Amino acid sequence: MSELLTQSSTLIAGPAGSLEVAGSLGRETGPYYQSGALAVVCHPHPLHGGTMNNKVVTTLARTYRDLGVGVLRFNFRGVGRSGGEHDHARGEVDDAVVVASALLQERPKAPLLLAGFSFGASVAAQASYRLPCRHLTLVAPPVPRYAFEQGGRFAAPVTVLQGDRDERVDEPTVEAWAGQLAGSVVYRCFDEAGHFFHGRLTELKQSMTEALLEQLPSEALL
Repeated sequence: MSELLTQSSTLIAGPAGSLEVAGSLGRETGPYYQSGALAVVCHPHPLHGGTMNNKVVTTLARTYRDLGVGVLRFNFRGVGRSGGEHDHARGEVDDAVVVASALLQERPKAPLLLAGFSFGASVAAQASYRLPCRHLTLVAPPVPRYAFEQGGRFAAPVTVLQGDRDERVDEPTVEAWAGQLAGSVVYRCFDEAGHFFHGRLTELKQSMTEALLEQLPSEALL
């Protein structure tokens, strides 16, 4: 068990100063528990109030937890108790890689899952190429404003979750982008859902759970 997973808030060394992280242990009854899988969740834009305590972020973390996955949320540089300054989704990718690497330090062969919401979706997507990522969940990815895939595909299966009434991210653009990706891709659109999925978080959690189990059966991680 990683000590980081038992901490409600602690600091680790980051590339631009300390990084604030919060962990949750995976539930022993979850289908992924026996695999020892681990996850990292990235939060939305720091300059627009995004933190690791955002409700979508905590919903993603709870989804992993209930699946039996140990999960870390963290604050990007310059947010909360994390040192440094906002770096426009460049240094933030380094932050995500450091957090995931710290989580994997004690269990380097553990299956790693990544997720991100909005700005954090781009960070998670870019970090997935620098880590042994087994699955990627992107919620309301702001394409094409930030970098995402390389060569029209990701190195791992990807789930894209998007509201059709998103006031910040254009749903038809995201659907078209997801549709042209090669590899294993699940796209799920939520009718009448805005950017922050107000009133729809339970549905978001259920949909993410179903997509993960569809793309990554628990026996595939053992």
